[in-house]
Amino acid sequence: MTHMVESHVRTGLAPFSLRDAPSLIERQFPVGRLSAEAYKERMAGSGQTLTALGSYWKGRKPLILVRGVVLGCLLPATADPATDLDIFLKLMAMDDAAFGRRFDGSAAEFSRLFPAYAGLVTETRGKRLAWRTDLALADRLGRVAEAFATLPYAERLQYVRRPEECDEVELLAAVWPAVNRHLGTRATSMAQLVNELGIARFGHRPQLADPFCGAGSIPFEAARMGCDVYASDLNPIAAMLTWGAFNIIGASDEQRTAIETAQKRVAAAVDREITRLGIEHDSDGNRAKAFLYCLETRCPRTGWMVPMAPSWVISRVRGVVAKLVPDHAAKRYRIEIHTGADAAAITEAERGTVQGGRLVHPMNPERSGVEIRTVRGDYRDADGTPRNRLRLWEKEDFVPRPDDIFQERLYCIQWITRESLNKGRQETFFREVLPEDEARERQVENIVRENLADWQKAGLVPDMRIEPGENTTQPIRERGWTHWHHLFGARTCLLISILKDSEAFDAFQAAQLPGILNLTSRLCGWHNDGRKGGLQNAFSNQALNCLLNYGARGFVDVAPYIIFGGPKARVSGELSLDVRDAKGVSAKHDIGLSDPPYADAVNYHEITEFFIAWLRKNPPQPFDQWTWDSQRSNAIKGTGEEFRRDMVAAYSTLTRHMPDNGVQVVMFTHQDAGVWADLASILWAAGLRVTAAWNIVTETGNALREGNYVQGTVCLVLRKRLSAANARRMEIEAEIEDAVAAQLARLNALDDAWHERAQAETLYTDGDLTLAAYAAALQVVTAYSSIDRQPLDRDLYRKLAKGERTMLRDLVDYAAQVANSLLVPEGFPREMWRDLTAAERFYVRMLDMEAKGSAKVADFQNFAKSFAFADYAELMASIAPNAAALAGAADLRGRMLEGEGFAATPLRQVLFAIWKTMEGKERDPKRGVTLLKAEYTADYWQRRQKLIALASYVALKTANTRPDESAAAQELAEALKLDRV
Repeated sequence: MTHMVESHVRTGLAPFSLRDAPSLIERQFPVGRLSAEAYKERMAGSGQTLTALGSYWKGRKPLILVRGVVLGCLLPATADPATDLDIFLKLMAMDDAAFGRRFDGSAAEFSRLFPAYAGLVTETRGKRLAWRTDLALADRLGRVAEAFATLPYAERLQYVRRPEECDEVELLAAVWPAVNRHLGTRATSMAQLVNELGIARFGHRPQLADPFCGAGSIPFEAARMGCDVYASDLNPIAAMLTWGAFNIIGASDEQRTAIETAQKRVAAAVDREITRLGIEHDSDGNRAKAFLYCLETRCPRTGWMVPMAPSWVISRVRGVVAKLVPDHAAKRYRIEIHTGADAAAITEAERGTVQGGRLVHPMNPERSGVEIRTVRGDYRDADGTPRNRLRLWEKEDFVPRPDDIFQERLYCIQWITRESLNKGRQETFFREVLPEDEARERQVENIVRENLADWQKAGLVPDMRIEPGENTTQPIRERGWTHWHHLFGARTCLLISILKDSEAFDAFQAAQLPGILNLTSRLCGWHNDGRKGGLQNAFSNQALNCLLNYGARGFVDVAPYIIFGGPKARVSGELSLDVRDAKGVSAKHDIGLSDPPYADAVNYHEITEFFIAWLRKNPPQPFDQWTWDSQRSNAIKGTGEEFRRDMVAAYSTLTRHMPDNGVQVVMFTHQDAGVWADLASILWAAGLRVTAAWNIVTETGNALREGNYVQGTVCLVLRKRLSAANARRMEIEAEIEDAVAAQLARLNALDDAWHERAQAETLYTDGDLTLAAYAAALQVVTAYSSIDRQPLDRDLYRKLAKGERTMLRDLVDYAAQVANSLLVPEGFPREMWRDLTAAERFYVRMLDMEAKGSAKVADFQNFAKSFAFADYAELMASIAPNAAALAGAADLRGRMLEGEGFAATPLRQVLFAIWKTMEGKERDPKRGVTLLKAEYTADYWQRRQKLIALASYVALKTANTRPDESAAAQELAEALKLDRV
C-alpha cells in the first residue's frame, strides 16, 4: 500500500554532482555528541515522539540517530573535514549556536544557571526576572548560546529541548547561508536540502528502504527529513505502528482534529454502556479505578484455601495493606483492607504468602511452607519432559473452574469518590470486597459466559491458540492457559468487546488497541510504591510474565488511552508500507537503513501474538489487506546456520535493488569481535563491503540493572562490492595494518582540531577508535571476493565446533591488536608500550579509562577481548555492571607474585612496591625501593627508568580514583629517581 503525505520540492536540478563522492559518514561521525543526544531522547521515556503509540515496542532506534545517519549518508566528505563536521552539527542543531534556540526556559532559570550572564535579564515591577527588552532577539539568543558553551555538552542537554521538540523552521533558519555556501546548494529547509543532495547523488529525491521497520522510527524520521520511504515488516503489529506514526502523529492539524473527535465519540459510547450495565459503580456512586486480583490455592498440608501474593502491601505511601483473617469454619481467609498502617504493619504485610518459591500461611504449622512446585504437581514424564497437574484451559474458559489448582480472587478495589469523578484531580480510596462487589463480579462473568462464543466468532475476543515457543510456553506451563484470551480477565474481555463493537471502531482505533491491551491483561502487576503506584503494563520487559497478583483497570483508567493526545510532527516524504518477509522486498532504493534481528534479539514474532490475536478477524481498512499472523516459520530469528542463510537472502535482495552508488547502513547492538565477524560474513555474502562503523550510545542506564547489557548501537556503513579480486592472507594483514593506522591518524587529527576548537571536548574515546579499527579491517577484507582463493562465507552455513575460529574472526582480532599497538594511553611512554604484555597493556589502558570516569564493566570486558587477555577478572576489584574497578595496589597486596603472566611483569612488582610504600602508619618509599632492588638484583639499574615511568604513570592515573595510592606511587617514583649507586 502507499500512503501519500505532504510533499515538498519535487523537481529541480542539482548544481553539482555527488554521484561517486564518499559520504560524510564514511569519513567521520561525531559519536560523542550524537550519543549524548540519543541518551537524552531515551531518557525522555513516554515523552519520545513515537512512544505514545506503543511503549510496549522496545526496539525503536532514537530519531536523532536516524536523522544523523541519513544526513551522514547524503552529505559529502570534502577536502575540508573540519567544516564538514561544522555543517553537519548545524543541520542537526547540535552546534554551539543552536543552544540559544533550543533553550526555552525562563529568564529566572537562565539567571540561576548562569549568574555570570545576569546582564541578559532584568527585574520587573513585580520583582520577577524577565528578559531584557532592549536586546534584539538574535543578540539574546547568541549570548544564551555563549553561556551554554561554557558547560560540557552532556550537561547542556539537561536544560534544553530535543531537536525533534523544536519548530524546525525556527531551529534551522540561521544555518542555511553557511550550509549553502559550503555545499553549493540553495536550500532553505531540510526537505529542500535532502532533495538537492538526492538529485546530486542519485538523480532524484532520495529513496530509503527499511525491511525490518519495527515500530517505524527509521522510516518516520527519514520521511520527516524529506526522503521517500519504503517500509516493511513481517509482523503486522510493527507495520501498524509504522502506519500510525505517519497517519496519526504525522497527520495534518485538520486530520488530527477529526481523529480525536471520533475517538472521543467512541470513548463516550463505551462509557455509556459500562454505566448502563452498572458494573463499575457502587451503591454510593463511587466509580472503580482498579480491581486487584490474586491467585488462590488449597494448601496440600492443611487443606486451607490460601490467597497467593509475594506482598500484601497495596500502597506504601498511604499505608494501605491487606490483612489475612482466618475463617476456621470455611478453612479460608477473609481479606481485610487497612489504611493508615504504621511501619510495623507494613513490614508484616511485606511478608506475603509466597516466599522463595514456597506457599507459607499462618494456619500451616510448618513455617517453611510448601513448595509451589508441589502445589502445582510438577513431575517429569518418561522421556524427561517437565509436566505438572495443571488443567489445560479450553477455548470457552475465561475464569478458573472450581476444581482447578489455581483459583482467582478479587481482594481489593480502588475507588474514585463520587464527588471528584468529574474533577481534574480525583480522590481515591481502597476498600475490601463487599457482597455487592462480589455480585457485580458475578454479573460480569455471566455476561461474558453468555456472549463469549459469539464474540469469538465475530472477532471481538480472540479464539486463537497459544503456539508453544521460546516465550509463549510460559503461560501454558505456569497457568494452563492455552488461548490468548486466557491472559485477559472477564472485565477486559467485556470492555474490549464493547470497544471493538462500536460503529466508529476504525483503523485509528485499532492502532490504539495494542496499547490498551498492554495495560489491561492478567500480566499487569500492581506497583505499591511511591508516585508510580498503581497498575503497570504487561510488557515491562519482553516476556509473558505470569503473576500471582495483578489488576484490571476500570474504564475511567482506560479511556485516556482511547483518545490519542500525543505529539504532532510534520512529514515531508511519501511512505510505501508492506507486511512482507524481508527476503521478498522488491522496492528500489538509494539508501538502505535497517535494524535487523540479530543474536539475542527479542522474539517479537512470538510475543506480539498477544496483540495479533485481537485483530486477526475482521480488522478495519486498510489493515484488512494484511496477513494477521506472526508467520513464525518465515521470521528471521535466533542464531545458527538457518538464521545466517535468511539474513544473506534478505540483504542480497536489498543489494540487488540498490544502485551501484547506493549505501546501506546496518544497525546492531553487539561489540564482540566474533559477532562482528559473523555479521560481516553475512553482509559480504550479500555482495556488500564495509566502508565505516560507528558506535552510538542508545540505551539508558536502566537497561543495565539486571546485568551487563550492551549500551551502544553500532552503525555499519556498506557499499556494493563491484569487483572480484583475490588476495593472500599475508597481503591482507599488511593492508589491515596500513588501513588501521590511516584510520586512527585521520580520526585523531580531527579530534585534535576539534579539541582545540571546542575547549577540551573530545570526539572519540579509545573504544570508538578501536571500533573504527575493526571497520578499517573489514573495509580491507570485504573488498575482496576471496582470500587465499577461499570465499569469506566458506564457514557461514555450517555449525562451528566449540572454540573454532573463522578466518574473518582472526582478521578482525588482528585489527584490534594493530589498533591496540597504536593507541598508546595518554601519559604513557610510547617507546614502552610495544614491549608490554597483554596483561600489562590491559591494566595500563584501564587505569587511563578509569581516570576518564569509565566504570562500565563492558568497557573492561571489551578491552580484555581486544588485548586477548582472558584472565582480566583477576585484576579487578569489582565487576559490578556500573561500578567496575581495577584492583589497586592495596587490593592486590601480596597476591599474584609467583608464576607466569601478570605476576612476572615489572608492572606487578611496581604495584607491590607501591603497597609496601603504603604499608604501616606512615608511607615510606624506601621499603618499595628495597623490594625492587631485591627483585631485580642483576639488572635493577638497567630497569630503573622503566620502573620510574610505571610508578609515575600509576600516580598520574590514580590521583582521583585512589589518592592514597597515587601519593605513594609518586613518592616511590621520586625515591627511585634519587637512588644512587
